[in-house]
Amino acid sequence: MTTEPELTPAPGRTIRLTPVPSGVWLIIGGGVVAALGPLFGFLVGTMMGSTTDTGELSPIHLFLFLGILVGGLGVGAGMLGLRRVVGNRRT
Repeated sequence: MTTEPELTPAPGRTIRLTPVPSGVWLIIGGGVVAALGPLFGFLVGTMMGSTTDTGELSPIHLFLFLGILVGGLGVGAGMLGLRRVVGNRRT
């Protein structure tokens, strides 16, 4: 029976993996949603086009507003994750 060099452990320090604290992924996801929400809202509004009537709300403005609301939800999720990280650090 031969031992392959890939299967034998190499000498050196052992690597200890520690899990990320609870809430870190919520911070990362909330930050991504907060950054990209208004951009995608503006993109969708631009793809929908603009109306020529002055009395109606333009799709660009409508979807940008909705994107800002989604971005606000992302900021809220990031704050909730930050609260979890700070709360877990104290315990």
